[in-house]
Amino acid sequence: MGVLGDRALTVTDITPCGDGEGFYDYTAKYAAGGSRHELPARIDPQTAEQAMRIAVEAHHALGCSGASRADFRLDDTQPGTPRLVLLEVNTQPGMTPTSLLPEQAAYCGISYAELCGWLVEQAACRR
Repeated sequence: MGVLGDRALTVTDITPCGDGEGFYDYTAKYAAGGSRHELPARIDPQTAEQAMRIAVEAHHALGCSGASRADFRLDDTQPGTPRLVLLEVNTQPGMTPTSLLPEQAAYCGISYAELCGWLVEQAACRR
């Protein structure tokens, strides 16, 4: 879940492909075609909204500025309400062709150039 300031972008579901036998390993993360990203993730809207809220709250609680990315696991194996587990908040999300932040920004209508400009503006305005 990418966060830009006070805005959560969207939930992405990541499915590893290829030789990793279902593991999100180095190849799945960085190689073109190593994983499939589904934006927005096909999860119930309440769980997606909860993930977005938690991502923004974690961003602020940790004193993050600019962009961050919150990584979650979704446990939907039990009947009833799915359980979200916040794994980490990445304070320097990737900006490569396979990175989630630019992909989520594009999904939300923010071009790569606009995203880079926003990041520079945010950094320049810090005290």
